[in-house]
Amino acid sequence: MNKQVLAIDLGASSGRAMIGRYDGERISLEEIHRFSNDPVTLGDTMYWDFLRLFREIEQGIALSKAHGRIDSLGIDTWGVDFGLLDKKGRLMENPVHYRDQRTRGILGEAFSIVPRESFYAVTGNQFMEINTAFQLMSVQKNRPELLERADKLLMMPDLFAYFLTGEKGTEQSIASTTQLYDQAGKCWAYVLAEKLGIRSSLFTNIVPAGSRIGTLTHSVRSRLDIPEMNVTAVCGHDTQSAMAAVPAAEKDFVFLSCGTWSLLGTELDDPMTDGGAFDRDLTNEVGYGGKTSFLKNITGLWLIQETRRQWKREGRDVSFEEIGQMARLAEPCRCFIDPDAPAFAPAGDIPARIRRFCSETSQPVPETDGQVLRCIYDSLALKYRSALEDIEACTGKSYGCIYMIGGGIRDRLLCQLTADACGRTVKAAPVEATAFGSVAVQLIAEGELSDLNEARELIAASEPAVEYTPASSGQWEKAYEDYRNIIGGKKC
Repeated sequence: MNKQVLAIDLGASSGRAMIGRYDGERISLEEIHRFSNDPVTLGDTMYWDFLRLFREIEQGIALSKAHGRIDSLGIDTWGVDFGLLDKKGRLMENPVHYRDQRTRGILGEAFSIVPRESFYAVTGNQFMEINTAFQLMSVQKNRPELLERADKLLMMPDLFAYFLTGEKGTEQSIASTTQLYDQAGKCWAYVLAEKLGIRSSLFTNIVPAGSRIGTLTHSVRSRLDIPEMNVTAVCGHDTQSAMAAVPAAEKDFVFLSCGTWSLLGTELDDPMTDGGAFDRDLTNEVGYGGKTSFLKNITGLWLIQETRRQWKREGRDVSFEEIGQMARLAEPCRCFIDPDAPAFAPAGDIPARIRRFCSETSQPVPETDGQVLRCIYDSLALKYRSALEDIEACTGKSYGCIYMIGGGIRDRLLCQLTADACGRTVKAAPVEATAFGSVAVQLIAEGELSDLNEARELIAASEPAVEYTPASSGQWEKAYEDYRNIIGGKKC
């Protein structure tokens, strides 16, 4: 008889509820509910629509009862964002979106309090203005009364779990995205937080992935007319849920998780916070079983998604299939951008910003839609190569294959260009990596699987990979040299 668990996977643009079934030989997934994740701008602040998202999660749970007994559910989301609870456990306001502008320019203020090197030695996180520590600094600076009234801070997956179970806690992987997690002590970086003016009593206990959070509250069960259901702390950060699903048989491997964000890295036994990792601005996050995901955060298909939204605002509804076709037909390696330049972070007219970037760097300016798109694709592939070289330099290892996972692998052009630019074979699968990873952790917690190695073997057997072989490297070697010169000379 199938063992069934429910994976709630919330990404930056959409969410889904998926039933994971294990029949003793394969893990299968069935999507039972999908919904958009649309931020709301009120005044000059961009929020997540938490109330609607919670309702969508409840809808997914309610729909699951038509599929038989569900033994457990787990929730993963994007990183860094959080909600604040008052002393009575009430949500004080909708969580603010990481793309909100409240942290613009705040890194300098943070480093005037804690030197950059000291910061990294403790947290091992890549420095991004969106990180939780800097969001809290902004709140403390501009809305101190909010933090004065707050009793607890919960990261997004833990916030949803709290309103389902009534239990407060912080799962380890999501804690490690905050720039407030002590990699050596495996706890909150309390001293660092206090230096930044962040009250340490806001934090809840950190629990490892695979822990039992609790069960659905009586009110939730009554409202949804469902039986009792366990809630398990899966890897709350979607990247780490995806990492758990990398179908690699070898111990040393490199992965590329593709979606709104791209994350390229490897799995290590211990964090790396030395000078080489610091100089390359690499990040350490905690994965399942206390493993370290040593990786680079890269702006990913956000650039394509936001370009499409801009065209829609202009009255043109361009499909993703048409986007891929236009990019394929455009001249390759004509011009490049730095996908992570601050200019490309906010929502808005990405094509115009690309043209401005190319003009300011004395490159051919994209004139057609296809040229804009090809610029994005080529730049992403070359950024992946740069990140791969950084990972190899720090670990002292060479990786002959890139395991690409996540929704972005539906984009066959991106997969092929990644193989070409990096000069490595790409194995692409599974598409629903975060859901597979959530299901795997729940099955281990339920005693159905022995460990992560067994889970990865099952996932590899359940969804065979599509393989991409790199094309001739001559053109890409020249392109990479040009890319490095352009990006190195453009400090945005």
